[in-house]
Amino acid sequence: MKNKQFKMILAMFLLGYASLSAQDFMNREILPIVPPEPQTYSELDARRATPPEPFFVKAPKDAPNVVVILIDDLGLGATSAFGGPIQTPTMDKLAKNGLRYNNFHTTALCSPTRMALKTGRNHHTCNTGSIMETATAYPGNTGSLPGSVAPLAEMLRLNGYSTSAFGKWHETAAWETSVSGPFDRWPTHQGFDKFYGFIGGETDQWAPLIYDGVKKVNPPKMENYHFTTDMTNQAINWVQAQQSMTPDKPFFVYFATGAVHAPHHVSKEWSDKYKGKFDKGWDAIRENTVAKQKEMGIIPKNTKLAPKPEDIKDWAKLTDDERKLFARQAEVFAGFMEMTDYEVGRLMDAIDAIGELDNTLFIFVAGDNGTSAEGGMVGMYNEMTYFNFVEEKVEDLIPLMDDWGLKNTFPHMAAGWAVALDAPFTWTKQVASDFGGTRNGLIIHYPDGIKENNGIRTQFSHAIDIAPTVLEIAGLPEPKVVNGVPQTPIEGTSMAYTFNDAKAAERHTIQYFEMFGNRALYLNGWFARTIHRAPWEMKDFAPLEEDVWDLYNVREDFSLTRNLASKYPEKLEEMKSLFMAEAEKYHVLPIDDRVVERTNPAIAGRPDIMGGRTSLTLYEGMEGMMENTFINVKNKSFTITADIVVSNQNSQGVILTQGGRFGGWALYMIDGKPEFTYNFLGLERFVISSKDKLPVGESTVKFDFIYDGDGLGKGGKGILHIAGKEVGDARIERTQPNMFSADETADVGLDNQTPVALGIGYGPEETKFNGKIEKVIVEIK
Repeated sequence: MKNKQFKMILAMFLLGYASLSAQDFMNREILPIVPPEPQTYSELDARRATPPEPFFVKAPKDAPNVVVILIDDLGLGATSAFGGPIQTPTMDKLAKNGLRYNNFHTTALCSPTRMALKTGRNHHTCNTGSIMETATAYPGNTGSLPGSVAPLAEMLRLNGYSTSAFGKWHETAAWETSVSGPFDRWPTHQGFDKFYGFIGGETDQWAPLIYDGVKKVNPPKMENYHFTTDMTNQAINWVQAQQSMTPDKPFFVYFATGAVHAPHHVSKEWSDKYKGKFDKGWDAIRENTVAKQKEMGIIPKNTKLAPKPEDIKDWAKLTDDERKLFARQAEVFAGFMEMTDYEVGRLMDAIDAIGELDNTLFIFVAGDNGTSAEGGMVGMYNEMTYFNFVEEKVEDLIPLMDDWGLKNTFPHMAAGWAVALDAPFTWTKQVASDFGGTRNGLIIHYPDGIKENNGIRTQFSHAIDIAPTVLEIAGLPEPKVVNGVPQTPIEGTSMAYTFNDAKAAERHTIQYFEMFGNRALYLNGWFARTIHRAPWEMKDFAPLEEDVWDLYNVREDFSLTRNLASKYPEKLEEMKSLFMAEAEKYHVLPIDDRVVERTNPAIAGRPDIMGGRTSLTLYEGMEGMMENTFINVKNKSFTITADIVVSNQNSQGVILTQGGRFGGWALYMIDGKPEFTYNFLGLERFVISSKDKLPVGESTVKFDFIYDGDGLGKGGKGILHIAGKEVGDARIERTQPNMFSADETADVGLDNQTPVALGIGYGPEETKFNGKIEKVIVEIK
């Protein structure tokens, strides 16, 4: 009898086993998933055989769609969703029907947070100790994501998801952004089927540098063009098409806006909504925000407003011009953020319209770091002045105030607003040792998986926790091998345990922080930190070994106002030692506290595609060359020699240019005559012109710049030649020492985005050279 029962159970098991598909036996810890061995046949005639079922990799049953929204440079105290002055109805709606996290942390800077978020590993594990343009030669800082650190997008793609990224990337090594690649660390080789956005750290929202995959494309022609609207249109179109063609296949969308990073570009339609709303000043805004945050339950009732940094003046002590200018700067920033929130709302509504919102894990990260204070004490009409050590003055900015945020500005706001919008904390972006730099609002909306509406979660969490959270909710294991490479284990902790348990015990219990020497350690509610430098200063407070450390109990002191270092010196020493252990473990050491100097590859020690070359030969059709992949003519003498063919006596257009409206240089033809412009930060243009027209036919145009030497950013003499004959010269009083632009490119035969020179047109069509360019040689001396 027992034998009969056993046979029946075995038969049932085998029957059930036979009914399982290959999907049920996939080893998802090895990616790509290995298909089953092909079946062999002995039957001669296909008409008498039964074909096997096709093998497809499918996502686990009921795996949700995933949308990750990442806003740039946005502090905890900025948006209405977290008690701030900027109206964000989309965020409010998501929070009302989901969860707000008030103890979520980033790395205090763009690229590192993005790497941490997209991989689930610490930013130094990703070799991204700082932004890509300041990578060095040391492990943890090389800027090159290793194959052992596969991104979440690749994990999802290889598990049956459709994947897409829109907007800002800033995760590719600076020397790998040329046409020569390699493209391994571009979005479409990092797990994304589709990418539409910009590769660098920022872009002109009115005239962006856009890539579709790895191909540079011009913005579509549309009325009142703005990149945030453009990227949203692209995202909506992709989601609709993906679900139309494969409705059973879940999607992953990474939607990373350029907003609200500088330049703060937005139309008056949005900025004017805030007319007068910031006239009360940053001190009153901070106080109002903290009161609102307490009322909403975002921060504990006993939270104290942390003091401002000493460099930030009281609003009451400012001049009338300063108050007027600074208020307008904040209006533009707020308008930019509300417009961005509106565009996110359009994407959200489009997902809702196709019936997929409830089944979408919607993760809204409100800032890859705190609000930026890189605008300095008075703000900037051109953010590039920050990177070139040029201080802008209020009297120069007042005449530009009405146009703030429009096409003729590239603006950033005064640091006082960054402090205000990072309330209740003291510091801002770049300061990894203060929550003003690292504590960002997080909203998670997932109706199919979260029971509570309008909930608040207080457990410590970090950007490295996003990837493991997505994997857990999707029902996917952490892969051990991806594309043949054994993987560094994920270092984050899934946050899914908090979804339906507000009082769940905290699982992410230790976390180091470090950025440009600002460093800290979190451990079970304790926080030890040192403030090494301010983001608006190019010098440090003290040598690294002399830094003074503070100690806080953050479970009782939300805003870091009660320093307990003298009360618990042994605890502080324990925390400092533990920081060093974590720093050694994750390749944080040695710490490099230089900032702008590291934008120079020779100083930083990272690879340079120019490889020490002193000459670069260029040909017609070469355009879109980013600054980090072009020969560096700054702070030295150089020569440009162009062999061209003139088609008519009124030849027009650009021969060679680098940069744009807000800084750069250009050699071009205008009314048949060669001309050279050096554009110093959009503040001053030095023009050298020929009085003679070029004859029709072949010509050689040459420009010599003889640098004064004796330091950075000095002037020199510019000389223009035609066929070996000097035809014009002039003094160029000053030059840009460190950077022309964050995203404007070098172009042969046109000026791609905004024009360096006046009178040559706007955009690639109007500035295109109407003759032929045989070659252009740039030589540095």
